Amino acid sequence: MGTLYLVGTPIGNLEDMSFRAVRVLKEAGLIASEDTRTTRRLLSYFDIHVPLTSYFEHNKILKLGHLLNKLKTTDVALVSEAGMPGISDPGYELVQAADEAGFRVVPIPGPSAAITALAVSGLPTDRFHYLGFLPRKSSARLRLFEKYSSLEATLLAYETPHRLNVSLHDIITALGNRRIVVCRELTKLHEEIFRGTVEDAVAHFSEPRGEFTLVVEGSSGKLPSLSGVQDLIRELKTAGMSTKEALARLGEDTGLPRKQLYRMWLGNDREQFI
Repeated sequence: MGTLYLVGTPIGNLEDMSFRAVRVLKEAGLIASEDTRTTRRLLSYFDIHVPLTSYFEHNKILKLGHLLNKLKTTDVALVSEAGMPGISDPGYELVQAADEAGFRVVPIPGPSAAITALAVSGLPTDRFHYLGFLPRKSSARLRLFEKYSSLEATLLAYETPHRLNVSLHDIITALGNRRIVVCRELTKLHEEIFRGTVEDAVAHFSEPRGEFTLVVEGSSGKLPSLSGVQDLIRELKTAGMSTKEALARLGEDTGLPRKQLYRMWLGNDREQFI
């Protein structure tokens, strides 16, 4: 009876491949890969000659039976395109099925873009929440951010270059202008680690390219009172301040999400903050 190995592979720099990972891949009877083209380059670099089969989002259920049948006679190694398999990549269904079928499942730890970004961010690491790849639509992103707006934990997320700018604006709307660390092309030739506020990041990444990992400061937990915010709103309205100027001032003074402050400015939000 074989073993299912979950093998972590480099997220960019091939020198991050562990000795153990290379050995396990060389000794496996079959390698299941999310992206066979990327994996072939990896195997060629380390002189690994093992049969390869595809295992990705759109065939992962169909391939379960085949891989479980292989495990009856040989070890199977699962790799993703980069990083640890199963983390925002196909894998957990195979792990679950293999475990239920009585096969041993062994992790071979390797790089993870999210954990690498968190470690280098300089933001609190004692508590963090992983959001995975952000939703494609702005409305869904805003709902997600608002759900965790009061969470006192660092937030981690992946984003594509063509949606980075709009996602950063959604973070400002839902979470306010918090501190953020934007990691681009981690461990690769053009690696960049940007630190600042979300508004700073919007200005900096005018033409984003590459793969992005976002590390966003969690809530401070020090929310102002409802009556205090309403008093400030009345003062700004009496002073004749425009909505745009008032929301910027309120965001700086309260740290509350712009969307919630806008509702309060319009007089539509009478509930306590969440």
